Amino acid sequence: MKKRRNAIISLTAAVLSASLVYGMYELQRIQIEKEETVAVLVPKRFIGAGERLKESDLEYKMVPQTAFVPDMVIKLEQAAGKETVIPLGKGEPLLIWKVDDFYLQPRRSESTFQIPKEYIRSISNGIRAGDKVQLFVSGEGSPSERLFTEAVTVASVKSSGNVEIDNPENPNLFSRAEGNKEQMYASRREANGMIEYLNLNLTEAQWLLLDGLCKSGSLKLVVAYSPESLDLKMGEEGEGR
Repeated sequence: MKKRRNAIISLTAAVLSASLVYGMYELQRIQIEKEETVAVLVPKRFIGAGERLKESDLEYKMVPQTAFVPDMVIKLEQAAGKETVIPLGKGEPLLIWKVDDFYLQPRRSESTFQIPKEYIRSISNGIRAGDKVQLFVSGEGSPSERLFTEAVTVASVKSSGNVEIDNPENPNLFSRAEGNKEQMYASRREANGMIEYLNLNLTEAQWLLLDGLCKSGSLKLVVAYSPESLDLKMGEEGEGR
């Protein structure tokens, strides 16, 4: 009887010892995994360019330390409230250069160019700062064609008095920031003024192509408002640019 009891005690001690060793191993493994991964912010859904990020749009994801780069965002305050420069894929690590406080500023690869008036054949009076526009070239004896496949961002539109064209009582940009499409539309309808000066955010290659085509005067620009300007998913799930 005594031998049996001793055997049970020995077995129990061995099991407890093995459990303790295994538990220590698991704790060490978890600690090592934590040390070898970094929590970075990723979008919970696809987010189009020009959207203003909210905290609810983002979540944390663990990535291996070896895959981490300094441009990855690790703090909510670095991204929440900012606008996206380019579309963001669901679950992809957010890079700091993909968001900006000031969307009207040119991107890293762009500069803001004032388009000479003599380069322009026609321009939609409905465009406002922050809009996306499509550029076409048109000339006598030449077929009209789109200049760039993608739309470009309007940095500013001003009257002959160098005043930004907008509705002063209900500025278009304020409505955009608040996500109010109805007010954005109303501000366009109610704003007065003829556009004299147009500034666009273009890459160097885009400007050189535009300038090369238009400087002789045989081809001129047709500037058209793009529906991308309103397609910003302002709080509406399922929409995207």
